[in-house]
Amino acid sequence: MIIVMKPQAKPDSIQKIVALIEAKGLEAHLSDGKDVTIIGVVGDKSQLLDQNIEIYDGVDKIVPVTESYKLSNKKYHPNPTIVKVGSTFIGGDELVIMSGPCAVENRDQVLETAIAIKKAGVQILRGGAYKPRTSPYSFQGLEEEGLVLMKEAQEVTGLATVCEVTSLDAVEAAVKYVDMLQIGARNMQNFYLLKEVGKTGLPVLLKRGLSATIDEWLNAAEYIIAEGNPNVVLCERGIRTFETATRNTLDLSAIPIIKSKSHLPIIVDPSHATGVRKYVKALSMGAVATGADGLMIESHPNPATALSDGPQSLNFEQLNELCNEIRPLAHLMGKKF
Repeated sequence: MIIVMKPQAKPDSIQKIVALIEAKGLEAHLSDGKDVTIIGVVGDKSQLLDQNIEIYDGVDKIVPVTESYKLSNKKYHPNPTIVKVGSTFIGGDELVIMSGPCAVENRDQVLETAIAIKKAGVQILRGGAYKPRTSPYSFQGLEEEGLVLMKEAQEVTGLATVCEVTSLDAVEAAVKYVDMLQIGARNMQNFYLLKEVGKTGLPVLLKRGLSATIDEWLNAAEYIIAEGNPNVVLCERGIRTFETATRNTLDLSAIPIIKSKSHLPIIVDPSHATGVRKYVKALSMGAVATGADGLMIESHPNPATALSDGPQSLNFEQLNELCNEIRPLAHLMGKKF
């Protein structure tokens, strides 16, 4: 349930409604807009049926919410959320690009990448220190050693950093080194892990699960926000379908759907969606044209020797070319880049 207060409703009237909600054992979440205040009610709304809230001073109307997610719901929070990562803002008027290697391999690789992507205009360095691979025999990442290298790259270039976490131990280590935590597709419904990253207060990049519906995705975001952490960025990275021409099927329709359902920013990862380097640029352009707030592009000094996901990674020349071609499109869509 959402209670919409009248424009310029007095603070006393708003607090009276909040007190009434809490007296019934429910939670009240306030969203102060430019003109009106919205009160989201979380809990058993039947407790309020005998209260005739519509007649209280300052109340405009009551809007029922049928979706199970409330905190990530645009009905409750009509203003877009802008997430600050380092000195970069995701969800505002800037197109944000995250780029870097799928797996952090060594110091030279990370530093060379950070310097090169910054020259291309990229704002956030991504790198995998913990790698949940399909095969147990594939490279599993440098773990905390990789985080240390990410931190050094951040200090050298000033770029913000994001790294995937896969366990409580990884979370406890990562918060000491990076600016943003990533929940990968395989862990989108690892509810314990979602709660733990929510408790950190750090911005969280939440990737869509391999076969997750949009409502399931938003409910996963709800776990993070419910821990008091509103700094969630969604990432569409392709879903599993019958098609085999690409690794996954990139669902660009998710962008306008998320924009209509949620206040959270959304970026797109065309690298993991396709698994094929030559398709990354075209799908990046499509994502920006569809209204994405940013992109996650895998890059590597020498993709042919990459320990993880080389076939989908761009070299620095290709990344720079992509950024240059996206810039006028971003401006056309009202985004700075």
